[in-house]
Amino acid sequence: MKLPFPLAEEPDEILRETGRKLFAGEVDFLKGVVAMSGLPADDRIEVCFAGRSNVGKSSLINAITGRKALARASNTPGRTQEINYFTLGEERYLVDLPGYGYANAPVNVVEKWQALLKQYLSGRASLRRAFVLVDSRHGIKTVDEEIMTLLDKSAVAFQVVLTKADKIKPSQYDGLLAQVREKLAKHPAAYPELVLTSSEKGDGIATLRSIIAGIG
Repeated sequence: MKLPFPLAEEPDEILRETGRKLFAGEVDFLKGVVAMSGLPADDRIEVCFAGRSNVGKSSLINAITGRKALARASNTPGRTQEINYFTLGEERYLVDLPGYGYANAPVNVVEKWQALLKQYLSGRASLRRAFVLVDSRHGIKTVDEEIMTLLDKSAVAFQVVLTKADKIKPSQYDGLLAQVREKLAKHPAAYPELVLTSSEKGDGIATLRSIIAGIG
């Protein structure tokens, strides 16, 4: 019996090379957006990265793009208050969404971010997939499920990317994957493959690149 939400397979040589070439090309910061009116024209394929604070989002974006400081990592949860747009070649945007689940930000700031996030996810025609980052040490938390439910309602396909896989023991993988699969079964917008990554070790980076390169 095939498990629901299997781990994505390693790409073959052709897919791996397609992903490598895409990210070896131009990847540039375009702009930070604080309101829907600031979004660039939706004339490119777009993928976005969402995750709660300290999930390792900046590190993962830097790893897949091969740029050490493209996405600014911060030790202060919730520092990224903008939707950050990056151009990926001539035909794609890579979008870094504000972290969620932050405890230290003022309530009015949190509400503003959440409103912008909802508007973006429900109103962006060129958005092809959201990558929802989940910390391998913790599995899917309530705040992650909230964003997944929002993606369900917005009819935006999302794929779970497990980060920091090097921080847990191999013996813990089965428990983690069982928890994630159980939670995802309730979400109709969940893409039926998981990606296990480590920004530090490079695990899963080629797989994620090839997935993004294959989204049309």
